[in-house]
Amino acid sequence: MRMREYAGAIGELHILSRAPKGTTYTQQGSLFLHPLKGSRLGMITEARKLIKKHGIEVVSAQDPFEHGWIALKAIQGTDVRLHIQVHVDFLSPWFVRGGGFRAPLVSVPLINHVRRYLADKVLPQAVGIRAVSERVRTSLLKRYEGRIPDPSVIPVSIPSTVPPPTPLPPHEFSFVFMTAGRLEPEKRIEDILYALARIKFQYPSAGLCIVGTGREEKKLRTLTKKLGLTRQVLFINEWRNDVLSLMQSAHAYLQASAYEGYSRTLLEAALARIPIITTDVGLVGEVFSGYKEVLAAPVADPAALAVHMRGIIDDHQARVLLVTEAEETAKEHVQKVGSVSQAIAEDLKSLV
Repeated sequence: MRMREYAGAIGELHILSRAPKGTTYTQQGSLFLHPLKGSRLGMITEARKLIKKHGIEVVSAQDPFEHGWIALKAIQGTDVRLHIQVHVDFLSPWFVRGGGFRAPLVSVPLINHVRRYLADKVLPQAVGIRAVSERVRTSLLKRYEGRIPDPSVIPVSIPSTVPPPTPLPPHEFSFVFMTAGRLEPEKRIEDILYALARIKFQYPSAGLCIVGTGREEKKLRTLTKKLGLTRQVLFINEWRNDVLSLMQSAHAYLQASAYEGYSRTLLEAALARIPIITTDVGLVGEVFSGYKEVLAAPVADPAALAVHMRGIIDDHQARVLLVTEAEETAKEHVQKVGSVSQAIAEDLKSLV
């Protein structure tokens, strides 16, 4: 749905992506979907064919890593402009760092070091760059110092309406913390579990609902058992498109990410009117202020998360004030951003 909206604003949009076997070419209005059955390297050949056949003027890669390198190779020898999207704060020290003295060590993929190397090669070749937040834009300008064009800041699509609440699965918690997202190392959900373990004797009826799937699920379930939290943690191990509805059935939202480019879920939690505890990533400091709209903690610090969790449970007035301030700020931000699809179309048009 979002891609159809982008295509309508841009004029004609071709998406080349790896796809499951049996997926076929599809056209929906001005949106063209080109499935690729082979490896990523096959994208170079396919992209060159599409450029020639359709007279494509701009190739936009969804990241400055593998896809950025493929896009760079595909346009070589042509007049096509290279546009790079940066959705991840890959210049955060935590992109290649797994832990600290106050937190458990989380395995960081070795490919992240390679990805930084690729970004250093790709981004200086781009004619246009889109960053999803001012935090990401600032980090890019600091690292590349005039070797890249000034990135445009265009966030991801933001919900404009709040759907009705959806009840959580049956549980026995009197106070429900919720976290949602991919169960991957960079989300550092281990830190949330260690924080919950710190308060479990003081608040035995407080529980955590983890929504999402990923490679870390088995590891997180094992840690839950090891910490004696089996009765206080509920896994909703499936991909849900109603997270904003689920949030409204929780009492507080928790995020412990090591890094985020934007962190749309913080906006969703604000619109869902539940207090937020988060690490200092993404929109924190840019849209949301610590101790005004959210309770912010350093990355990889379960002790700090636990302090905020105690405060959220004990202080009803703080919950009310945080919710009020965060919702107002989120609505102002959504209104300020306006049409993301139109902003993307204008950004690409400026390159031609």
